[in-house]
Amino acid sequence: MHVRTTSFAMPIRVTRRAATASLAVVLAASCGSRTPLGDQRDVCFDPAETLACSTACGEGVRRCVDGQWQPCDVAPAARSCANDCGDGTERCSDGAWTTCEVPVATRGCSTLCGTGHQACVDGTWQACDAPRPTVPKLKATARDFHDTHPDFERSTPGVDLDIVEPTLGPDDKPVYAGHPTTHTTSGKYYFDTWYRDTEGINLSTVITIPLTPLPNKPETLVYDNGAFFPIDDQLFGNEGRNHNFHFTVEIAVSFRYAGGETFRFTGDDDIWVFVNRRLAINLGGLHSALSGTIDLDAQHMAFDLEKGGAYPLHVFFAERHTTASTFHIETTVAEWDSCD
Repeated sequence: MHVRTTSFAMPIRVTRRAATASLAVVLAASCGSRTPLGDQRDVCFDPAETLACSTACGEGVRRCVDGQWQPCDVAPAARSCANDCGDGTERCSDGAWTTCEVPVATRGCSTLCGTGHQACVDGTWQACDAPRPTVPKLKATARDFHDTHPDFERSTPGVDLDIVEPTLGPDDKPVYAGHPTTHTTSGKYYFDTWYRDTEGINLSTVITIPLTPLPNKPETLVYDNGAFFPIDDQLFGNEGRNHNFHFTVEIAVSFRYAGGETFRFTGDDDIWVFVNRRLAINLGGLHSALSGTIDLDAQHMAFDLEKGGAYPLHVFFAERHTTASTFHIETTVAEWDSCD
């Protein structure tokens, strides 16, 4: 038996008010300008819509273009700034401030050999174009003595730290400190002849002591002589010995303190070093080779030094006894008044 079935479609009625509400929900979910959730989306639908935003440059807006939210658009900004070159301007672009732009600046400068100029670029002063000192050849005065001088070839050797006062005299010579003598010296009169031309007691000449860079440490300058006899066969001569043993050497030179420099001196026999006329190394006496070191940073207050300043260095050496003579200088000072 065939049974016919009949389907009945029940009509669904949607009111205009319900349809409008549904469309509003869809649109609200789609456009990023309408809800807090939409603020985080890149997709947008209404070119007229904008979003408030901010960057390091300040407050701005995001615009809807071709369905995409654009980066934050902030009006060009500028502010005052300064660096080592002077006052300038910082500008803000693409959400970030540029470095400080300062007009090209120049100023006068000098070395121990002359004057020049230096320019400031990107906040840093460039090197001074004034004449630069050469690798120094220290000029020194050597004075020769007979071995009959009472302070030379003495029979009472030993370290003697009481020979000189802690500051130079007004003539930039060591001031004798004995009262009236010390155990290796014979009194003020004879000591004063060590570094002063004295007729009948000494003869003098000029010598050169070159400082050369170490091959593996070119910032370190060295003079190293374990057989230091610069006036052999000169002045009074060797007096029957294989070397001229009885002499003094005096160095007077200026250097610039930049910061971080050191000195090291070794002497046989006496050696005194004065920085800015203050005693920095005291190795007086008749002795084998002894060394002393000066750290200018550590001692800058004691020597009254300021970075960038030029200061005198005085070195006084004496070879008073056979049979050896050692003289050593090692320093990281870069600028001297050696300009020829």
